[in-house]
Parts: sequence; structure tokens; C-alpha cells
Amino acid sequence: MIAGVRSRADVTAMEALPRVHPVMLDVTNDAHLAALPEQLPVRLDAVVNNAGVVVGGPLETVGVADLRRQFDVNVVGQLAVTQAVLPRLRDSRGRIVFISSVNGRISSPMLGAYCASKFALEAAADALRMELTPWHIDVSVVEPASTATDMWYSAERTADELEAAMSAEQRVLYAKHVAGFKKLIPTARRMAVPAEKVADVVAEALTARRPRARYGVGLGTTAQLALMHSLPSTVSDVVVRKLLRQP
Repeated sequence: MIAGVRSRADVTAMEALPRVHPVMLDVTNDAHLAALPEQLPVRLDAVVNNAGVVVGGPLETVGVADLRRQFDVNVVGQLAVTQAVLPRLRDSRGRIVFISSVNGRISSPMLGAYCASKFALEAAADALRMELTPWHIDVSVVEPASTATDMWYSAERTADELEAAMSAEQRVLYAKHVAGFKKLIPTARRMAVPAEKVADVVAEALTARRPRARYGVGLGTTAQLALMHSLPSTVSDVVVRKLLRQP
């Protein structure tokens, strides 16, 4: 298995695992992307695109540079990696898996930039799935809800940083939005699913005889998506705002 990493420390950690070969791969680094094909084995059966960052805050307050970074990592970088490996996947009739989110189909206030990137990723996956049909390359999207990763363990600091980045006027305008977001963090952390559960779903997408286009992680995610998409937007907006403690 080939694992893309971004630091020498990660290289060392990955080398300690059996049957794992780490390669330096920052998906926003053109040199890393150009070198990737040479570091891959002749046969490649699948790629799992898991790079991602979260840019939070009301969209009015998110700087243009941060918006670009959000899409560069979550969308452009993942597609660049996919382009680099597609010749090998065509030879093996391999598979492509994108790690999206429930926020790739349900948008949330205070996470607008992140949600927009995941919506875009889902659209790209749909297009790829149809374009690559002649070569029998399956494309799947995995949609977790909150996952127990470092993001939620450092969420309070992230909330403080996004508030500090606002102008004085914006901090007044969005004070209740930020306060609601901070109150949500402990609940979201408790409800976060273990990363191993997401990995199990990825394994299913990679090994199923007929992989599905989308995999929700857990019955709660599937039910949530079904419910929200059955409601008119006037109702679903209220539900989302109340659940996320927004004014």
C-alpha cells in the first residue's frame, strides 16, 4: 500500500507499519504531483483520496486566500492526484474513492466554504463515474458525519482563531453565530464516529463486487440525508439552524 504523507515524521511513522510504503505528497505541491507516477508500482488497483482541510466561519468573513486554499486542497488537489494515477487504474480496471462528508449534500452555516468544497467534490465524482465507464473504473464517494479526528479535538482553538480573524464589526454582527458554534463543539465531539468505522466503509467500497456510487457512514447519516432531502428548504433551514444552535 502506498501512503501519501506531508512530513518526514509521517514517513518514519508509516515505515513502521507492515506493507506500507510512504511517499511525500502534498496535494497542493506541483512538484510532488509531478513526481507521483514515478513512485507508484506498475500495477495500481485503487486510489483513496482523503486530503482535506476545514475553513470555518461565516462566508462574509472568510478571506479570498482561505477560500482558494479550501478548494485547492479539497477539490483541485484530489482531482490532480486522480489524474496522475488514472493511466494505471485504466490498466487494472481499478477503483477511485473520494472521502466526502454528509456536508457534501447538506450545507451548514459557519462551514459554508467547507460544504461548498464537498459539494464540488461530489459533483466531480459523479462526472468521473460516468466518464470512466468505458474502462470499467468504478468511482465511489464515502460520506461520514463528524469523525473522531484531530479537527474536533482542536475545534475550540479553531473557533477562537476564526473569531480573531474577523473585523471588530464582524465580531459584533456574528457574535451569536460564533457562540452557537462553540456550544455545539462538545456535542459534535461526543457524537463523532471512530475513524476505524470510516475505514471499514472505505474497505467495502474497495472490495464490493458492485460498488455503490455513495456510501453513508452509519445508519444515522443515511437517515439524516433522507430526512433533510425530503423537506422543503424553508423547513430544512430551520432544522439545521436549530440543531447547530444558530440565530
